[in-house]
Amino acid sequence: MHPLQCVLQAQRWGPLASVSWLLLRTCRALSSLPSTACPSPEKQQEDGVRKDFSSRLATGPTFQHFLRSASAPQEKPDMEDPPPYVTVEELLGRQRKVYLETYGCQMNVNDTEIAWSVLQKSGYLRTRNLQEADVILLVTCSIREKAEQTIWNRLQQLKALKTKRLRSRVPLRIGILGCMAERLKEEILNREKMVDILAGPDAYRDLPRLLAVAESGQQAANVLLSLDETYADVMPVQTSPSATSAFVSIMRGCDNMCSYCIVPFTRGRERSRPVASILEEVRKLSEQGLKEVTLLGQNVNSFQDRSEVQFNNAVSTNLSRGFSTNYKPKKGGLRFTYLLDQVSRVDPEMRIRFTSPHPKDFPDEVLQLIHERDNICKQIHLPAQSGSSRVLEAMRRGYSREAYVELIHHIRESIPGVSLSSDFIAGFCGETEEDHLQTVSLLREVQYNMGFLFAYSMRQTRAYHRLKDDVPEEVKLRRLEELITVFREEATKANMASVGSTQLVLVEGHSKRSATDLCGRNDGNLKVIFPDVEMEDINNSDVKVRAQPGDYVLVKITSTSSQTLKGHVLCRTTLKDSSAYC
Repeated sequence: MHPLQCVLQAQRWGPLASVSWLLLRTCRALSSLPSTACPSPEKQQEDGVRKDFSSRLATGPTFQHFLRSASAPQEKPDMEDPPPYVTVEELLGRQRKVYLETYGCQMNVNDTEIAWSVLQKSGYLRTRNLQEADVILLVTCSIREKAEQTIWNRLQQLKALKTKRLRSRVPLRIGILGCMAERLKEEILNREKMVDILAGPDAYRDLPRLLAVAESGQQAANVLLSLDETYADVMPVQTSPSATSAFVSIMRGCDNMCSYCIVPFTRGRERSRPVASILEEVRKLSEQGLKEVTLLGQNVNSFQDRSEVQFNNAVSTNLSRGFSTNYKPKKGGLRFTYLLDQVSRVDPEMRIRFTSPHPKDFPDEVLQLIHERDNICKQIHLPAQSGSSRVLEAMRRGYSREAYVELIHHIRESIPGVSLSSDFIAGFCGETEEDHLQTVSLLREVQYNMGFLFAYSMRQTRAYHRLKDDVPEEVKLRRLEELITVFREEATKANMASVGSTQLVLVEGHSKRSATDLCGRNDGNLKVIFPDVEMEDINNSDVKVRAQPGDYVLVKITSTSSQTLKGHVLCRTTLKDSSAYC
């Protein structure tokens, strides 16, 4: 077998940006044919390509060049200045078809759009037919063990398809993108030889090069974590042409270092996009007719644009009362309040949401802006994770139960009628039955409208090294079921307050359960189901219309459950005109 090769990039192709690695691995010998073999013309041509690539690879940058380049300013890969072992032509997609599958959170949905934007620019085509794909890319999640197991299972399903394609003239290439690639690195390449490329969350610009290397018969990976990559100049390509809403990434990474969380290790340190690039993207989405954007980040409300010297004043971050951080106070930069204000001014008819925030980053100015601005949704995601102060300390969350509850009361006073959602983990390290009951009591006390609850899954984080995963699996699952039951009971009670009210709903399309019903979401991000019937237009009562995706309609709520509201439609409206009725 050809030995493992560490390809050390030249300055324009990824100098050292963080403590990570870049690996190119040969997956088969370049000279494996016995001397007596009589290869086919196709095989001879393939071997020629490999030998040519190998010779060019040998003339690439040396280790000393890598050390000299490590301190040089980072620049993005340039199609017109490729690394010495790949030609410009080899970086082109040549209309090969790419099939993308997305797993996990909203950030991965946005990452899929970024990856596709990069590949589309390089000449690849998008297909939604797995059978005709030349390249299959899985955008993966590592937040829990189950998420990774889903990918391992999917690779087994794809193995037969790849084996079949090996007999064709155009082999199938398979890539693992995102957090799982970043966390497991070479383990994926060693365990599944069928995987051709790995690309971490900060390496999507490098996809054309990685695929070019894979075409030579080698495995290729780039899982460098960056201190400055935000893809600010990459305009994501919306993967659903009929969508009424879009995700806009405003920052990447996380500095909180909660003891249970893998995110800082798979997505790196916090860095924020320049405000100007975010506003440009939101304007383009508005011009395309989208009616809702969700600002995305692992810790979205810690946004801090320091891209310009004049932004770097000495003002420290304002935290929620009673909250602390695991890092030194951050100073300067344009903060989340400024960004939220500017984004909401782009289009008064476009709803603005944001996720996922940290409770520590809700100063009064953010709450006041949400209250005052009609198109900023009155819905806040406030991850608690536990109702026990002792467990919260072990999680390194930076607050107590008492501080969290005080923040809840302050938010509800500042934003009347606000909808609240949260995250909870059942069975964290050392969680006792009393700790669990405190979480149950928090669910009852707050009465969240939406919730995301999971059993604890040990990852290689601070908890992995310093704590013991000592809650038995059956206890975790039992506690999780109890939390889910209590959440649903309390959410049903909370949502019952909506019965009889008139809600502004952004129509998304037909209900999945009934072709005669439409569905959409209200300001609080709850799903609303209502009949697909003719209605008046608020600006032209003489005309009868049917609601279309992207329309705002007023719906009178008649019944609720823990997750859904139902009602009958009153009329089509605008966001501005709806304020007199809601």
